[in-house]
Amino acid sequence: MAYSARSTYQLSSNNLINELNHFTDDSYKYRSKSSNPPKNSAFSTNRTRYVPPFSIQTQQKNTLVVKGPLQCMQQDVANGERANDTKLIGEKKSLLNINKFSLNKSLRKTSFRLYFDRGDLPIKMEYMCGGDKIGWTIDIDKLDYNFYLPLFFDGLSETEHPYPTYARQGVYDLLIAGGEKIPPTIPQLILPLKTALNTKNLEVICTTLKIIQQLVLSSDSVGPALVPFYRQLLPMFNAYKVKNLNCGDEIDYSQKNNLNVGDLIDETLQVLELHGGEDAFINIKYMVPTYESCYLN
Repeated sequence: MAYSARSTYQLSSNNLINELNHFTDDSYKYRSKSSNPPKNSAFSTNRTRYVPPFSIQTQQKNTLVVKGPLQCMQQDVANGERANDTKLIGEKKSLLNINKFSLNKSLRKTSFRLYFDRGDLPIKMEYMCGGDKIGWTIDIDKLDYNFYLPLFFDGLSETEHPYPTYARQGVYDLLIAGGEKIPPTIPQLILPLKTALNTKNLEVICTTLKIIQQLVLSSDSVGPALVPFYRQLLPMFNAYKVKNLNCGDEIDYSQKNNLNVGDLIDETLQVLELHGGEDAFINIKYMVPTYESCYLN
């Protein structure tokens, strides 16, 4: 029987060092060469790929999101590199101006803010031990409701302190003391109410709904006077009517604040139907098809 010759491998000190280097090298941590491509290869797992923003590729590993033009320009302006560049004109300047406004702030400067900053409103803050409240420098009965009531309603869409505090408290005071002065001003109140409802700010919407209820209850002739304007006010009711707080079997400790939009919309629609006359329900049903009459329940 013939035996094939075998080469003997002698474990010297140099061979031992080579073997250790061989097994500790990162390029040989996988047994298969296909799963361990070279570092400089296009299929390398360690290579960082640049992907466009807002794409599904941003969720993958070893990817780096490319900065958009708006982010690059904002970063350059923050560093002071291109602040004085005259080439940033047209569309680029409009993109840079987007960051000047916060998402929680209203982009429209209301008339209430303008008059408040100039000090033309007859109101002041009274600091009392039981809490702060709005004080009037002129008797409310002597105010011109055709001018001041729409002006304070225009401040309902404000979200920056202290404008909401003055506007909301001023509206409540004017509605309580208004009486028969309020119905002639109804057409001027529709646009501020619609603007406040279209802000899509839940706090502003809830406050506006409460003020609409107070407006209807302030006089018997206000409810029928609002019926022709349902088409301007009720579309936002239809959009947020199903927005209820579903907390399961938990306790809603914030219900005392009455900030549930769905419940407030149902209450407001019921108040409008009860005090709107004969044509109130059919007009509400036309704009909010899911509403059921409170007389049936």
